[in-house]
Amino acid sequence: MTVPRICFVGLDNYPVLNPSAGGDYFGGESVQQTLLARAYVAAGWDVHMLVKDHGQAPDEIIDGIRVHTAYNQRAGVPVLRFLHPRATGILRALAAADADVYYQSCAGMITGLTAWHARRNARRFVFRVAHDTDCVPGQQLIRFWRDRKLYEYGLERADFISAQGEHQRDLLRTHYGLESAPIPMAVELPRESLSEPRDLDVLWVNNLRDFKRPDLVPVLAQALHRRQVAMIGGAVPGYEALYAQVQSQARAITNLRMLGAVPYHEVNAYFARARVFVNTSDSEGFPNSFLQAWIRGVPVVSFFDPDGLIARHGLGLAVKGDIHLMSRLLDELLGDPTALKAMTERCRNFALAHYAPSAVVERYIASGATPGDRRGGADSARSSLSLPTS
Repeated sequence: MTVPRICFVGLDNYPVLNPSAGGDYFGGESVQQTLLARAYVAAGWDVHMLVKDHGQAPDEIIDGIRVHTAYNQRAGVPVLRFLHPRATGILRALAAADADVYYQSCAGMITGLTAWHARRNARRFVFRVAHDTDCVPGQQLIRFWRDRKLYEYGLERADFISAQGEHQRDLLRTHYGLESAPIPMAVELPRESLSEPRDLDVLWVNNLRDFKRPDLVPVLAQALHRRQVAMIGGAVPGYEALYAQVQSQARAITNLRMLGAVPYHEVNAYFARARVFVNTSDSEGFPNSFLQAWIRGVPVVSFFDPDGLIARHGLGLAVKGDIHLMSRLLDELLGDPTALKAMTERCRNFALAHYAPSAVVERYIASGATPGDRRGGADSARSSLSLPTS
């Protein structure tokens, strides 16, 4: 019997899929795609994944996921390497996967290439919105005009768009006239013990980019001089100067530990030790770190509150962009064991009820995003497609 095949297109996924790959860059979407890929394996699908070439063996299988390499980040001649080996490598890997459904997230030129391949071969393309700016023309986190146009080409030709919440659905409808379906993110259930002492009062985890506002963490730590603050995140290409600036500031603050880049599989141990998690970003999608915190009973204190979840369900505190107000409210919360314990219980129960990977996969299948009758096989999945003709 042939089973339906899905390919997750995530160039930065390999360090999450294979922890031995080291500390190479990855974001929250890499975590999400890997969790979903494993859940689809558990659901009986034939699962493939497209990633960058890190020197891994060709045709590798990890956790039941067949891995296809697209290109090496350092290969090729600047400017020309957009076409070869990058575009050619991506298209070659998409063809090698030969999937019924291609699932891609994060705005970029790869959205257009994946959509083009899917339409050309009468396969289904699912795009997942990863950041609010994905939904607003000109605000996408994309460097080149060419790549933005390729992204919009792909977005407009997606067979199914998954949003992280109602706000993104409204933005996409307003700015592109496109419909989407809010589907929850998946959370990895804790493997580490949650009974260890909570010796980190405040934890911050993010990639150090300007809109993440890592420069505010030293300010916060100074205001919370009686509290232990830990900061995790590596330098992102193009933001090395920002990393050096924050690192220099952190050295002078005795209660702040700047730990740099930490592999995903090791970060969760820090969440398990934290009492409160903070987010200082100016803008976000739905941070995977919120789920990592909540599933471990860690309240989130954040400038950004996706669809008002934090405030509505009492999962921490939503603060409107004021670092001094954040520090005061944090200090009050950390000094109130009763309120903190109640939040801890709400956070864990909420995460368990809404974000288990198997439940998220069922939402995708039920919504028609990833159609396919396992009894009918891949041909059934292909015959159920409804692709535009233009």
